[in-house]
Amino acid sequence: MIVVMKPEAPAEEIDRLSAEFREMGLAPEKIVGKHKTVLGLVGETADMDALQLQDLSPWIEQVLRVEKPYKRVSKEYRHGEPSEIVVPTPNGPVVFSAFAPVVVVAGPCSVENEAMIVETARRVKAAGAKFLRGGAFKPRTSPYAFQGHGESALQLLQAAKDATGLGIITEVMDAADLEIICEVADVVQIGARNMHNFSLLKKVGAQDKPVLLKRGMSATIEEWLMAAEYILAAGNPNVILCERGIRTFDNQYARNTLDLSAIPVLKSLTHLPIMIDPSHGTGKSEYVPAMAAAAIAAGTDSLMIEVHPTPSKALSDGPQSLTPERFDRLMRELSVIGNAVNRWEAQPVPVLA
Repeated sequence: MIVVMKPEAPAEEIDRLSAEFREMGLAPEKIVGKHKTVLGLVGETADMDALQLQDLSPWIEQVLRVEKPYKRVSKEYRHGEPSEIVVPTPNGPVVFSAFAPVVVVAGPCSVENEAMIVETARRVKAAGAKFLRGGAFKPRTSPYAFQGHGESALQLLQAAKDATGLGIITEVMDAADLEIICEVADVVQIGARNMHNFSLLKKVGAQDKPVLLKRGMSATIEEWLMAAEYILAAGNPNVILCERGIRTFDNQYARNTLDLSAIPVLKSLTHLPIMIDPSHGTGKSEYVPAMAAAAIAAGTDSLMIEVHPTPSKALSDGPQSLTPERFDRLMRELSVIGNAVNRWEAQPVPVLA
């Protein structure tokens, strides 16, 4: 249940109502939006009369029930207002939101060595990326495939951050590694294989770094949103939903089926920002540019694109990785779409000597 306050409602009245709701055995969560403040009431509200609650104060505009099984994640919980997730980075804060320019995240599937990760970071930053992605701990289908360098790779990601100021996104597979990952990562990634790892979702929900939640390979939209609900229910409201392709009956020509219809569907269901990963979604570098452009046109808030200096020598996912040169060109191509939908960051005008 949510209580929508009138725009001019005084802070003292909101605090008074919050205290009264707590006396009723509810846990009020204050959500301050661009135009209104909403109190989300968590607890047993099934038998409560919305009209009676509305009579508690003349400053209450409306009391609404959230019918979805995912309460905090639902669009109604914020009264239809999209979330803004502000991530501090050495280069300044970056905002993931429907109100902000598309955020581009780029880098290799796995961190291989310092020269490679630092050079890749410099190249993707120069092209306009705001975050570097790179796996330190890698879940692989085969136990014999490269699993990542682990803790030592985190040190290499830190070196890339120090050299470029880019934010870092990297995956956590085991709650035991969460603390050391959070020392380096600005956004913690939950991969597709761990979307249903509920104990891990609770752990990342109990810490304050933003969480990138990838959709499971065979997960429905509702299962995905319920996974996000675990994180929000544990206390962390900063979740970005990443569509990375789902498993369907046809994988002859593409690795997965990239579900771009998820963008408008999610926009209608949740306030959380959306990321699209066309690299994993297609598995082939030649398809990445078209799907990235389509994702921006469809309304994505962010993109994750794999970039490797020599994809043919990559230790993982080389076939879906762009070279830095192709990524440079792609960013110029995407700027055309991004500017057309008013979602592209304006480039600084060079100062003439």
